[in-house]
Amino acid sequence: MVTVKLVEGFTMPSEQTSQNQQQPFEQQPVCFVGAGPGDPELITLKGRRLLDSADVIVYAGSLVNPELLRGVDAEIHNSASMDLDTIIEIMANAYSQNRNVVRLHTGDPSLYGAIREQIKRLEAMGIPCLVVPGVSSAMAAAASLKAELTVPEVTQTVIFTRRAGRTPVPERESLDRLAAAQASMCIFLSVSSIEKVSQELISGGYAPDTPAAVIEKASWPEERVITGTLETISQKVQQAGIRKTAMILVGKALGDGPDTESRLYHSTFSHEFRKQEK
Repeated sequence: MVTVKLVEGFTMPSEQTSQNQQQPFEQQPVCFVGAGPGDPELITLKGRRLLDSADVIVYAGSLVNPELLRGVDAEIHNSASMDLDTIIEIMANAYSQNRNVVRLHTGDPSLYGAIREQIKRLEAMGIPCLVVPGVSSAMAAAASLKAELTVPEVTQTVIFTRRAGRTPVPERESLDRLAAAQASMCIFLSVSSIEKVSQELISGGYAPDTPAAVIEKASWPEERVITGTLETISQKVQQAGIRKTAMILVGKALGDGPDTESRLYHSTFSHEFRKQEK
C-alpha cells in the first residue's frame, strides 16, 4: 500500500481539474502583435505564445512572413485586400464569440502600423486591446550592417521618418528640415523615391559624401544590402531594381570614422557597478 502525504495547499489532479472546470472563461484582449521584420525567429516569446493560442488571426499579408503562421490552429485572415471596416468587423465578431484574436502587424506595431484607428474603434465598442512590441525593420536593417546608430561624439540621436507621398507629412518634418540635425536617420516607406530623398537630405544640410544604405527585406533570406553615399546611393538602388520593402539608413554613424569609443567600458570611467582603476 502506497501512502501519499499531501503538502499544505496542494490539491490532487482530480481536484484541480474540478476547480478549473468551475472557473469562468477569462478572455484575453484583442492582441496587436509585432511580427518582427521577417525572420520568424525575431518575434518575441510573448508574441509567439499569443499566435499559438489564438482562435482568429488577422495578419498584414503583404508584409508578414507566412512562416510565422505555419502550424497554428486558428482561423486566418489576410488583411492585404481589406479596408478598415472589414478588419474591425472580423475582429469584433470573433471577440463577441469569446474567441482569442490576434492582429499581426509587421515590425513593431507602434511604427507606421495604423493601429491607432483600429484600437480606437474596438475600444469604442467596449473591446479591450493589448499591444505587444516587435523588432522594427529599422533595427533589423542596422543589424544587417553591423551598425550602431548612436556613436559617441558623432551622433546620439536617431530619427524615424518617411518622405511625403500619398500620405502627407507635416511640413515641419520634411526631410530637408530634419536633415539640419545631422543625426542618424531611418527612412521608412520611401525607397521608391530614393533620388528625391537624397536630394532633399543634401539640400537640408547633409554632405553629399554622408554614408547611406538601403536594406531590402531586412532579415529575410532574400535580403539585399546596398551601400554608398547620399551622392551615389540613388543610382545604385535604381540599378538593383529595388522599389519597395526597403529601409533607408543615413548618417555619419554608418561610416568608419572618427574612431571613438564609449566611455561606458573605459577603465577610467567609474559607476555604481565598477570602481575606477587606480
